[in-house]
Amino acid sequence: MVCSFRRYLWLRSNHQLISKNWQPKIFKMSASVISGELSLKQKCLEIFQTAINSVLPQNIIKNNISLEGNRLRIQNQSFPVHNNVHVAGFGKAVMGMAAAVEQILGDHLVQGVISVPLGTQKVLRLAGKKEMLLRPQTKIQVQEGAQHNLPDENALKAAKRIHHLAEGLTESDLLLVLISGGGSALLPAPTPPVTLEEKQYLTKQLASKGATIQELNTVRKSFSLLKGGGLARAAYPAQVVSLILSDIIGDNMEFIASGPTLPNLQSKEDSCKILSKYNLLSSMPENVKEVLSQPSTRMHQEETQDYAHVFNFIVGSNVIALEAAKCKSESLGYNTSILSTGVSGDVTTVARLFSLLIRYVCSVLSVHGSQCAQASSMKDEMLQIIGSLELPDFRLDGCLELLENVLSSGNPLCLLAGGETTVQLRGRGKGGRNQEMALRVALDLHQAKSMTPHDPFAKHEIVFLSGGTDGQDGPTEAAGGFAYTEMVENAFREGLNVEDFLNNNDSFTFFSKFNKGADLIMTGLTSTNVMDVQAIIIQPKET
Repeated sequence: MVCSFRRYLWLRSNHQLISKNWQPKIFKMSASVISGELSLKQKCLEIFQTAINSVLPQNIIKNNISLEGNRLRIQNQSFPVHNNVHVAGFGKAVMGMAAAVEQILGDHLVQGVISVPLGTQKVLRLAGKKEMLLRPQTKIQVQEGAQHNLPDENALKAAKRIHHLAEGLTESDLLLVLISGGGSALLPAPTPPVTLEEKQYLTKQLASKGATIQELNTVRKSFSLLKGGGLARAAYPAQVVSLILSDIIGDNMEFIASGPTLPNLQSKEDSCKILSKYNLLSSMPENVKEVLSQPSTRMHQEETQDYAHVFNFIVGSNVIALEAAKCKSESLGYNTSILSTGVSGDVTTVARLFSLLIRYVCSVLSVHGSQCAQASSMKDEMLQIIGSLELPDFRLDGCLELLENVLSSGNPLCLLAGGETTVQLRGRGKGGRNQEMALRVALDLHQAKSMTPHDPFAKHEIVFLSGGTDGQDGPTEAAGGFAYTEMVENAFREGLNVEDFLNNNDSFTFFSKFNKGADLIMTGLTSTNVMDVQAIIIQPKET
């Protein structure tokens, strides 16, 4: 199964270095923090925290929405409001989004229904995040469900309530739709005769085969009354305004929560091709086959004017998070470049790309001529990997430009990237794509070090971070992990074989045992999700 579909809510309130926007009441600071000197790992974590803070629900709502008299301004548009606003929402970040919207709308809010992950309210209360909870006398109903990020009966009840709310609206009403990652599982409305159990089976089968989120959402839209523009059609003729926190590479809105407020440009034939690709079509339940045989609901581009009553806004994304991280990195004194906001593909291949990048940078910065001679072959391999992963926005040239500045200025550098990779599970261990990526980068760096007569990293201090902005990396209590050149060697001294853990997809167990868990990134529930962030810091060692 792909790890991104195996997540649980959790709370851990006593870990260090949590930024103030989602800081627990009690945490310990190391001596270096107290003295004002941050280690490389702590600086890397600050950069990651800044990325998360920039896309927290209350921040994205306040940065994009305001009430000016009887007009609701959203980015560059404004909408008349007069006690006529209804709210529908679904996703991991929607609780906080709804709380911020409720505060802004005041009496203009008539009613609302939101569907959020099981345990959300309890976790937020225990964490002391009152600003992310609705008012005691709220007009918005909260339904929790989709345990383990899979559609269930509670999520189905929420979808029915949202559907009922939308169908009761008139042309004088405004439906404000709040959407974030996890929204697909929280808005299940199977097309009859397909049952919820059959849709669950379909989702699990695709996930286990490594289907991308785009492929999953294409198939989901073929079996839904609300996805693929269904919610917008149900709300017609009311004005529909969607505020979207993107967890999709490229921010293609039709794939975020399966596009409930956008016209469906995919067909059932597209779904059949995806199911055939993973050898699942023949094994599908009869009801699924029946729906697939019905006429397609795909709309041609000229038909999309029927959605003229709909406005969709991206209010948070990986791009926004990485731009904030870049600003923070530069404030810490690093020459910084964003390599890509669309990193995807198998985590093993992506980890190889990042380890090659680290080796390449160190080779160019090194005074050893032999290492510089190797840089060309490393660059060629990186270009091959970028091509095989189909990462057109990966700015390797940006890294090269940055290296020129570093060589002339002597300043350290920081490379940033974002996206979402997949893990094909071979073992029965416990982990997530970010922890596995960090551990694979550490192993690659160790192997590169052991294959050369001299240490290619001897003159540089290096830290790699990979973390999920939602704070949940697979079914674990961690957001991700760190990697550095000495990690594998130090693990051997502790009796831990990194390759054994990777072969069992057991990265969380490794990080929990190694170095007393100090290389795990523990944020707790962040209440947002714009995929993952990777950061590489390389700076000269002090002599």
